[in-house]
Amino acid sequence: MINAVIFDMDGLLIDSEPFWKQAERAVYETVDVSIDDNFLRQVEGLRLDEAIQFVYDRHPFAKKTKKQVEVEIIQMMVDLIREKGKALPGVYQTLDYFKSKNIPLALASSSAEVLIQAVLKKLSLVSYFQFTRSGQLENFGKPHPQIFISTAQLLHVNPTQCLVFEDSLNGILAAKAARMFCIAVPDQHRFEDPRLSIADHKIKSLIDFKEALIPLG
Repeated sequence: MINAVIFDMDGLLIDSEPFWKQAERAVYETVDVSIDDNFLRQVEGLRLDEAIQFVYDRHPFAKKTKKQVEVEIIQMMVDLIREKGKALPGVYQTLDYFKSKNIPLALASSSAEVLIQAVLKKLSLVSYFQFTRSGQLENFGKPHPQIFISTAQLLHVNPTQCLVFEDSLNGILAAKAARMFCIAVPDQHRFEDPRLSIADHKIKSLIDFKEALIPLG
């Protein structure tokens, strides 16, 4: 039985992937590191500091510290969200559905809290979520399950009674490792990835979400 719902943010509530590509490429260029789409896909769903470490291990840079790179990427992301951010299809309908059922909602994202708040404010979503949880507060980022376990604790719900909506493989792995029911909402380029079959259901968009997909009590 589902007693709480946890939403990821990037790629699920907001189409932020183009913003991440733009911000990461621009900042990495300032330290003479050039990255392509294939490289960025390898760090998708990782916490930003872990993604930066992944880049650094393969392309060490010296002009700035890893922390400086992180701060600059986050600031550019905030600017892009405020300027261009839009909710993905089905977001408001899905949130309204669970709100109508009085089911508590939380947001658990690998992104920094400042990015979470920028998205919620831009998309007028602040009132929907009882709690938000940034992966930066955890010792390990996704695919480690800690962020989802921490969020369940905030909600005072057993992890096995939580439903998670996730778009990335790392997020789905984290949700299932936390023993949560998971609906995958990958983008069209990853929809047929066989690794996503670990999710309990897979839909192309939140527009396709239906009550029949979940075990409501």
